[in-house]
Amino acid sequence: MKILLGAHVSISGGLKNACLSAKNTGSNAIQIFTKSQLRWQAKEPDFNEAASFRKCASLQKLTVAAHLSYLVNLGSTDEIIKEKSIEDMTAEIKRCSLLGIKYLIFHPGSNKNLTVEETIKQIASNLDAVMRITAEFKNVFLTLETTAGQGNQIGYKLEHIAKIIKLTGYPERLGVCIDTCHIFAAGYDIRTFADYNEFMKNFDKIIGIGKLCAFHLNDSLKPLGSKVDRHAPIGKGYIGLDAFRFIVNDARLKKIPLIVETPGGDKEHKIDLDTLKNMAPTYIIR
Repeated sequence: MKILLGAHVSISGGLKNACLSAKNTGSNAIQIFTKSQLRWQAKEPDFNEAASFRKCASLQKLTVAAHLSYLVNLGSTDEIIKEKSIEDMTAEIKRCSLLGIKYLIFHPGSNKNLTVEETIKQIASNLDAVMRITAEFKNVFLTLETTAGQGNQIGYKLEHIAKIIKLTGYPERLGVCIDTCHIFAAGYDIRTFADYNEFMKNFDKIIGIGKLCAFHLNDSLKPLGSKVDRHAPIGKGYIGLDAFRFIVNDARLKKIPLIVETPGGDKEHKIDLDTLKNMAPTYIIR
């Protein structure tokens, strides 16, 4: 079974280095930040840089996802944060389109002053505002990531994600990214085949398998249900190796990019990716 497998890679020194990291790690799928994840401001790629990135990604047959800045909070009712979040996400969607990036992955948002239901409505409302502004960029799938439930995060229950999608006016533009560390920390056990299969059946029932756009493969430094988001190398945390063996051999996921966001750089990511490839004996990088 051919699978899409790779790592979150750095663009430090330029976008071209993402393609180099893909080679170094043996990735055929990658995730990047298109700008600093901790700053609102961004230096936009020029035409030549964007064209060069699209070319190298095409030549290496890379499936590329981007992750939205951690500063963006679509659950906020603070007018300044709300405005900045909408502006930043809008700019990111345009940047993804320019760079030929298919998936923009983002955390739904949070709000300590609202109930869960009220926050979900706020996220859907702000997401609608973004999608209205970016109506011409339908080639970029906005991909809601499951969360660990740390703090006041929304998205630690599958029902949260499903409700956001249902409340928006543009559900066809939305997808979902499952993060193994996050769902485990949120209380979804996937360590046995029965538990993993039950989770996937519930995902299909509550959200729909057709909405699944990406998988983040991360072990967890914290135990089941801790609601603490701390990633660990594959097989080095509380999840263990079996869950990842189920994922990389799941025929339902053969067209879904599987991305490791484990600690370290190219060297450490290659170790994790080699571990995953060895779990799938028919793995063929396309």
